[in-house]
Amino acid sequence: MLVAAAICPHPPLLIPELAGAAAPELDDLRAACATAVTALREAAPDAVVVVGGADRTATYDADAAGSLAPWGVDVRAGEGEPVLPLSLTIGRWLLDREGPAASAFHAVSFDAPPRECAVLGERLAGTAGRVAMLVMADGSARLTEKSPGYLDPRAEPYQRALVEALARGEVPPLDPDEAAELWVAGRAALQVLGGAGAARRAEILYDGAPYGVGYVVARWR
Repeated sequence: MLVAAAICPHPPLLIPELAGAAAPELDDLRAACATAVTALREAAPDAVVVVGGADRTATYDADAAGSLAPWGVDVRAGEGEPVLPLSLTIGRWLLDREGPAASAFHAVSFDAPPRECAVLGERLAGTAGRVAMLVMADGSARLTEKSPGYLDPRAEPYQRALVEALARGEVPPLDPDEAAELWVAGRAALQVLGGAGAARRAEILYDGAPYGVGYVVARWR
């Protein structure tokens, strides 16, 4: 049963070594992620699963490692050969600093159908009596003219509706085609969370778009 969830974004610049002189710009985001991940430990889970988008669906063991070398600096999360995709590498980095140890890491394909995501979420929620989930999910990258995907007028209301739903402890229906058009990298991972369950209490800890990408941090209990 899902007893707690943390939702965090996964920009490489979340890692101070990669951000360099710009690191202070994301201090509030880092602090919010730390608070959300700490809440997972406080839920006293029997299992902690990390879910994030990737080019292909895959499952990795608890000791899997990742590296930020492809983004400029070889910062490691975990030991051993780096195999985790970006989203799960950032998730492991957060857990190694603030949270409980992960039981497993689950990459879900960016274009995975909603039903497949929901089934995975339901299965993960049933892996132990008390399951905590760390969901790595960026919002739209088309919120401003300086966004990676440039400005799309649909992006701002889309992002606002997404945040409002997460604040209610829900994952709204997310159309894969629309999400792809709006560069929503976290769509599949969020739909995994939706399949795992809803929250009795939810709180938004951060909501911003410092680089034209929607970053939201939430904790569910």
